[in-house]
Amino acid sequence: MKAVSVVTIKKELKHRSSEELLELCLRLSKFKKENKELLTYLLFESHDETGYIETVKAEIDEQFQTINTNSYFYIKKSVRKILRNIKKYARYSLKKETEVELLLHFCTALKDFEPSIFKNITLNNIYDRQIIAIKKIVSNLHEDLQYDYNLILEELEEVSYNSKIFKL
Repeated sequence: MKAVSVVTIKKELKHRSSEELLELCLRLSKFKKENKELLTYLLFESHDETGYIETVKAEIDEQFQTINTNSYFYIKKSVRKILRNIKKYARYSLKKETEVELLLHFCTALKDFEPSIFKNITLNNIYDRQIIAIKKIVSNLHEDLQYDYNLILEELEEVSYNSKIFKL
């Protein structure tokens, strides 16, 4: 079965009653965990963005605590999974400030992680790519926010730069 476009779905939803829309939403939430998570965000957490950010940050910290540190292979897999979750949570919000906050927290947690990520090229590259992504997002934000976020970014970049110097 081929899915129709969002425009077509929107037109069709306009012709449905509120009861039918309710049933459609509930049925949609039964099929995929992401759909249920998005509905949870929209219904319960979208009105308190700072609370949502703090909840996600706590989950990120918890995920970093459970990483298997026996080898860099397991660390890389876990870090990628955490990053995938962050991107998903940022997509729910659609606010660039939320995405920046979550990515900054991720980079800070990754920087402080033991064993050091700077001893592994792949993890170092993941860290650097996130710094670049944050810079790109921050450049489109309000000037005051840019200034605040750039201060944090400079600290994170300095750590990355210093670790590369020590490798040489």
